[in-house]
Amino acid sequence: MATPIETKLKDSAAAAGLALVLSIPFIGLHTISTDQGLVVESRWSWVAWAVGLVFIGRLLLGFARDALAARAASRPKKQAKPVAAGEPTLAARLTRAFMAVALLFAVTLPFMPYSDRYIIDLGTTVLIYILLALGLNVTVGLAGLLDLGFVAFYAIGAYSFALLSKFFGLDFWVCLPLSGLIAALFGALLSLPILRLRGDYLAIVTLGFGEITRIVILNWQSLTGGPNGVSGIPRPGLFGLSFDRRPPEGMGSFHELTGIDFSGEHRLMFLYLIVLALVCLVAWVINRLRALPVGRAWEALREDEIACRSLGINPTASKVSAYAIGGMMGGFAGCFFAARQGFVSPESFGFIESALILAIVVLGGMGSQVGVVIAALFIVMLPELGREFADYRMIVFGLAMITIMVWRPGGLLSTRVPTVKLDQKGA
Repeated sequence: MATPIETKLKDSAAAAGLALVLSIPFIGLHTISTDQGLVVESRWSWVAWAVGLVFIGRLLLGFARDALAARAASRPKKQAKPVAAGEPTLAARLTRAFMAVALLFAVTLPFMPYSDRYIIDLGTTVLIYILLALGLNVTVGLAGLLDLGFVAFYAIGAYSFALLSKFFGLDFWVCLPLSGLIAALFGALLSLPILRLRGDYLAIVTLGFGEITRIVILNWQSLTGGPNGVSGIPRPGLFGLSFDRRPPEGMGSFHELTGIDFSGEHRLMFLYLIVLALVCLVAWVINRLRALPVGRAWEALREDEIACRSLGINPTASKVSAYAIGGMMGGFAGCFFAARQGFVSPESFGFIESALILAIVVLGGMGSQVGVVIAALFIVMLPELGREFADYRMIVFGLAMITIMVWRPGGLLSTRVPTVKLDQKGA
């Protein structure tokens, strides 16, 4: 029988061997351009460092786990202090404090001295992904319905705004609710033929729906423009005022009416604040829905569908409502994406976007809105902050995600707070 040290050495050697296989093509071989053409340069010292670090790190991780387990076993168990009915727990108070500080920071971000176009644009991107993740969190986190094609609703919302403005001349404020409603309609239509599917089969069908949506957009050139996309999407205005230097015909100019010097950042700040307001509204609505019968039906469906049927809950209505509401959030995010870019094309709605949104939900903790916010900040901003690593930034990003999932397998905030609490007497 192998001793604990031998087991740790074997695990470390296996991890080092895997690191060797992966590091040879990614780190050991480097293509450089010379006068004679492309030359492959080998960097075996880098490979040796990577393998050595993985071996030592895996070995130290094993000893650290044993030390923590021994410490936990020797520590006397403390009885949990009873919490009075209606009294918020420490975790709930910390969560509220974090959200208050985060909201204050988000509102004041565009007006800070260090804010520029890049920071405001990055903040808008983070908020769009938070909106997408909140929508997918309804489907996956609350209702427990795995969806690998959520990017389809994102694309439907973006193209709804683009085509409605192109063919009917509608502005942003009219297209925003219409984009959400159209995406919700597609979500309801998608849920009807897959009501009996679960697990892997449900994931495959939703993945197919996302790819079908992208292929239809790519090939229906007479409507969507095909690979060329749709350009000339109008920018959102404020009460008929344009943020452009030369406003379109029939619109006033924001900087001329207010007497403020023109700046291209005003439009970015305005769009950022709109997205922030919608994210706050969506989070509040979802939080209220969780306390209603429809929200409790979602959570019951997530735990056990058979038990739901035995309790008289209609799983069909629960699934349709979850897909429709989640799709509506995706449509809202797509409308904002189109307004921010001024151009949409099929390349922006590939499978990698669905995987990224799902990673935000899983990493943050399924069903947790605060976790979604933290995970979106991490996933969107880490690659941006790692641009100095050039070609290796995605490797760093992947390693960071693996580290977090090993540290917190259930997500950053995996605690599920019940929507209905009983008092100490159970009444």
